[in-house]
Amino acid sequence: MTDTITLHGMSSPNVTKVVLMLEECGLDYELRHVAVFNQEQFSPEFLALNPLAKVPVLEDPLLPGQPLAESGAILIWLAERENRFLPAAAGPRAETIQWVMHQMANYGPMLGQLNHFTMGLRQGSQPYAEARYRAQAARLYRLLDQRLADREWLAGGAYSIADMAMHPWAFYLEQHQFDPADHPALVAWRSRIAERPAVQRAQERVAEAFHARIGDTIAKATREDYARFYGFPGDLPDVQLARFDD
Repeated sequence: MTDTITLHGMSSPNVTKVVLMLEECGLDYELRHVAVFNQEQFSPEFLALNPLAKVPVLEDPLLPGQPLAESGAILIWLAERENRFLPAAAGPRAETIQWVMHQMANYGPMLGQLNHFTMGLRQGSQPYAEARYRAQAARLYRLLDQRLADREWLAGGAYSIADMAMHPWAFYLEQHQFDPADHPALVAWRSRIAERPAVQRAQERVAEAFHARIGDTIAKATREDYARFYGFPGDLPDVQLARFDD
């Protein structure tokens, strides 16, 4: 049996956060690209790994026959597997897991929804939804900046899986058209993490494995592929997809 971990994914924040952990732990792993814009996640082979048809999925030799989905669950599994980046003491441990869940339940869904209405749909075509998720994003970015104003790391008193979970999502700040000058603690925290050698290696691995391939799959995607990826009913005339209807 090989000792190599396999991570199925693409260049998304939820995949990147797992690559950060794999590099921080110095584990042997390979990345397998899933062409989500060409609906590969709906293939029988991938659905056997995750019936929800979402990346990432981790295959670990220590979990034979048990592929593991959901990036937060993967981070907790790897932290427990390696006994790293998750405090042992009850209070700091609970706080760290809380912030992993905070990212999973709030930052990922809300910022991801804003992406749908600013990147997937033609901007301005759904003003209520776009305004709603922009307001939610503004609140979450502000809360993250406030959290980091008086501490170096998100939780537990040390760099942890909570920071890894949040870090890739925090780079949407500028893309979502918020001023980094209004979020100085968040920006400083991003920079501290970006300086870590393991983080730099992770970014190189993600770029090498995924960036060119995702560009190719997007170029080949049909309107129906694009609509299905974003979860839009592409046959409805009032749905204006950014790539096809601008």
